[in-house]
Amino acid sequence: MTVNSGDTFHWERTFTEDEVLNFGQITGDQGIHHVEHDDQGRLMVHGLLTASIGTKIGGDLNYIARKMTSEFIRPVFTGDTVRCEMNILNVTQHDKFSMVEVKSIYRNQHGKEVLLAASQGIIRD
Repeated sequence: MTVNSGDTFHWERTFTEDEVLNFGQITGDQGIHHVEHDDQGRLMVHGLLTASIGTKIGGDLNYIARKMTSEFIRPVFTGDTVRCEMNILNVTQHDKFSMVEVKSIYRNQHGKEVLLAASQGIIRD
């Protein structure tokens, strides 16, 4: 797939309790906030599970990440819907692949930022 500087992609999902519990089993992260309900009956979603929304977009683009940074701004809870907007900042063509720089903003259903992320990687020709 060809991407260009300035291209924008997005994906959103609503997190369920089963997903949080399963992710905790897979990763071993059994922090109390991920396994015990808060006073509103919710579990806190793992930060990396939240960040995984961007991996769906990356997979669609056949993007292979090489470097990633994340800043977790506020918690996400079960029942929250989070939208990731991924912006292609720079594309540099090389022999047989493109170097790609990406910036992503994740917002909850209230429009509040929950995660800021940046990535550098490649897309093979």
